[in-house]
Parts: sequence; C-alpha cells; structure tokens
Amino acid sequence: MSGRTFVTVGAGQTAAVAARALRRRGFDGRILLVGDEPHAPYQRPPLSKEFLSGAQESVDALTLLPEDWLAKNDVEVVTGAEVVRVDPATRTVEVNGHPPVLADAVLFATGGRPRTLPVPGPRPDLVHCLRTVEDAQRLRAALTPGRRVVLIGAGFVGLEIAATAIGLGAEVTVLEMAAVPLAHVVGPSMGAVLAGVHRANGVDLRTGAAVSRLRTIEGGVVAEFEAVPALTADLVVVGIGITPNVEVAAAAGLRVDDGIVVDAQGRTSIPNVFAAGDVARRYSQRAGRHVRVEHFDNANKQGAAVANAMLGREGVSDQPNWFWSDQFGHNVQFVGTASTTGEMVIRGDLDGRDFTAFHLDGGAVCGAFTIDRGEDVMATRELLGRKVDTTVLADESTDLWDLVDQAEAVR
Repeated sequence: MSGRTFVTVGAGQTAAVAARALRRRGFDGRILLVGDEPHAPYQRPPLSKEFLSGAQESVDALTLLPEDWLAKNDVEVVTGAEVVRVDPATRTVEVNGHPPVLADAVLFATGGRPRTLPVPGPRPDLVHCLRTVEDAQRLRAALTPGRRVVLIGAGFVGLEIAATAIGLGAEVTVLEMAAVPLAHVVGPSMGAVLAGVHRANGVDLRTGAAVSRLRTIEGGVVAEFEAVPALTADLVVVGIGITPNVEVAAAAGLRVDDGIVVDAQGRTSIPNVFAAGDVARRYSQRAGRHVRVEHFDNANKQGAAVANAMLGREGVSDQPNWFWSDQFGHNVQFVGTASTTGEMVIRGDLDGRDFTAFHLDGGAVCGAFTIDRGEDVMATRELLGRKVDTTVLADESTDLWDLVDQAEAVR
C-alpha cells in the first residue's frame, strides 16, 4: 500500500462513488468514509418512491457498497459518527468517539439537511420531512388509507411523495408558492403538464399558495394563509429543499457561499481538501458560473471527477444536467436547460402524455423534457448546442440519431 490516507467527511452517494473510482484508478492507500447516519452509504432516490410505498422494504437493497466489496477493496466505513473538526494545516480529521485521523486528502461530501419551518404546538411528530431511511420509515407508517396529507413544496421529491401517497390511499393536497411547479427547471409549459398529471390522478395541487404559519393541534396540523381559509390535515410533509452542511468546512476556513465553493473538478480554496455532491458549489464552464446541483446524477458525476482530482489527475465533468422522476406510472426525464426564449418543439402525443418537448434557444437545442420516452434523452445529449430543422425534429418517422450527424453545431 502507498501509505497515503484519503478521508471522506460524509458517507453518501458522492463518497461511495469516489471510493469506487479511487480503487478502480489504482489508489492503494487507506480509504475511510465517515458518516453521521447509522447506515453504510445507500441510495436516496427510492426513499420517495419504492421504499416509501413498501414495494421495497429492505434497507439492504438500498446499499451502495456491499460488505463483500468493502472487504475485498479494503475500504473502511464509520457510521453514526460526527466529524467535529478538520484542521486545514495538517488535514487532521477529528471524529466524535474515535481517534483523530491524519489525512493526505479530505473530501467533503456532507450533503445537506432538509429546510424546515417553525411549527409550534403539541404534536411536532405530525410534521415530516424526507431525507433519510428513518424519515421514510416514519412517513410510510403514517401514510394509511384516508389520511389527509398536505405537502408543502412541489419539487421533484414533493411530487414523488404525492404520487406515492395517493397510491397508498391517502388524500393529498400539495401547496406550491410558485404559479407553476418546477417551472425554473423544466419551463412553465412542461411544469403545467406535470401539474395536470397530478390533478388528473386526484392530487389537490394548489399553486401560488404561500403558507404564512404552520401549527399543530392535538388532532392534526393547521396550515394558515394570508388571504384564504386555513387548511387542516392529519399530517404535513415539508419539502422545500435542503440546506448544505457547510459548518465544519467553514470552521476549517474553506470558502463557503450556499455550499462549499470549488473549481470545476472539486478543489477547494485549501490544497488537498475537496468537495463534491449536494454540498459543493462547483464552477461550470457550461453555465459560466458556480452552480450547486442537488441530484443523484450530479453526485455520481462529481464523485468520479473529484476522485481524479484527489489523485492529481485531470478529469472535469461538466455534462448537462439530467434529472428523472417516476410519478403515477410515468417516467419523467429532463436534460439540459429550459429555453429562455420560449421556443419549443413537441415530438409525440402531448395530450396522451407520451412525448418529448425540445427546448430551443437561438435555433439550437438546449434541453428536452420527456414523459415515457427516456430513449430520446440519450440522443438529445448529442443534439445539445446544435441547430436542427424543427419540422424534422417533430417528425416521429425521423430517427433522432440520424439528426445527430446532420445537425449544425453552434459556435
């Protein structure tokens, strides 16, 4: 072994991918993942879908690094442990209840914690969030048929929970401050399509609905508004995003601005200290600015890229964002960015919810939203930044891969 030690502060998706990448690329030193949850690294996406519904009951099925892989690759995972300090000068990692570790490289993969709302009253247990296995287990136990559920926030996770709760027989109301859910991600017209899918399946989706106060009473939860009557529910789920866990990084002197600020490959302002995943605000040449992305796909890409950086290699990942979701039996995907000019080409059956909507900016493809046409996303990745004849693009008899060869790249 090389004698070098790499430590990850955090033991989630990003840390797991980084550990796998380090071993694949020949690093033979010590790898130590330190996480504050009681589980080894696991997948979060099923928590709002299969795991929440009960279709997937085993926590072991979520595991990212099986025990036999850890043993074979000599990767250590410390669970239920909090990193309280990282010394920037020596890269000493101090962990509650464990001896300090002197690291040659430190990766902050601390993710984030759910944003919350103040909730006075006698029943705080009736207000839920969803980030961990334990959160999902508590919520699953509460989602019984006939229960009145209010979700605050119509992001991807909130809409997935709504779909799962309807499937379990609950009565669901979703409250969203914006006029259209997810308009900032998929564009207002496609956000309206998603809203229609939920309403058609029994979700009471209320947009432009800002909760002014949330409180519990003995029999439930009351959501109050400025200009409309209050709404009473049996339980509430708050899904308004996450706050990046930057406290230890900030105390170590790292640059922090709504996340840990890093370069394109995950390097922080301190040598041999890195950050990636939900917590990292990474410089993107594609976007021309620093961005922080909260998604599984980003965690995968940045975990692999930062492993290269930790080994002193180049390997920037700046691919377009790709999101996916499963709601009411539909697979929803989005790649790239929504058009700023409102140009859109529909391929397929919009009313039948079997289509791809291509976003164009200046005549070039900049993104695509699909329902039940995930295969179109793969071709769209190659069409991004290219000008395409829109009539041909909309024609389903045309193979999208043929367009990849024909399309003109925008310089």
